[in-house]
Amino acid sequence: MIRLDKILAHMGYGSRKEVKELIRKGYVSINGDIVKNDDYKVDELNDEIIIFDNNIKYDEFIYLMLNKPQGVVSATTDYNNSTVLDLIDGYEKRNLFPIGRLDIDTEGLLILTNDGELSHKLLSPKNHVSKTYYLEYEGKLNKNYEKMLEEGLLISEGYKCLPAKLNLLGDNKAEIIITEGKFHQVKRMIEALGGNVTYLKRIKFKNLELDSNLKLGEYRKLTKEEIDKLREE
Repeated sequence: MIRLDKILAHMGYGSRKEVKELIRKGYVSINGDIVKNDDYKVDELNDEIIIFDNNIKYDEFIYLMLNKPQGVVSATTDYNNSTVLDLIDGYEKRNLFPIGRLDIDTEGLLILTNDGELSHKLLSPKNHVSKTYYLEYEGKLNKNYEKMLEEGLLISEGYKCLPAKLNLLGDNKAEIIITEGKFHQVKRMIEALGGNVTYLKRIKFKNLELDSNLKLGEYRKLTKEEIDKLREE
């Protein structure tokens, strides 16, 4: 059971003060009956909650897939740049945050949620969650480099990366799969091979693929099946 005003505030119908006023004015009904008591407790899973003729389905946790464009930072706040949260409408009260980060000039799949437990699980270094990127580069790479990445590549400052998979696609294009998230890691790996990344896009996170129907800056809710995939061991 949860307070009615808390649910409505979480669902974006205003601040706690504002939704209390809506309730007292009779704009909200529970199971067909108008309720004017703002601290009324509801069964969020089974009760029918209607406000302004809208049937409210309450989800404790929100999971969004965003096709991140360049020029925005993967953060909740930033004094100098727009953030990924600036692209999202209707969830201002839900305390969303990005799972991990993409560089400001990197595009692609980013998950936004308020589920801290799942975020911790996906970002924990011990779980080695895979991330797949499509990239374009300057310079010359060859098939021998694919084996070098599989054995663990030594990059700047003497750090040896965990085994990764590089798939050269021709025409200075490639895909790379890594299982860690060091600062600028993909760019530093390609640089260690003598190349220079000119375009980078994450296309898969664990077993979740970027929806090809999402244009840059667009987002959608994850399906139950997609959420279950992310939770798989």
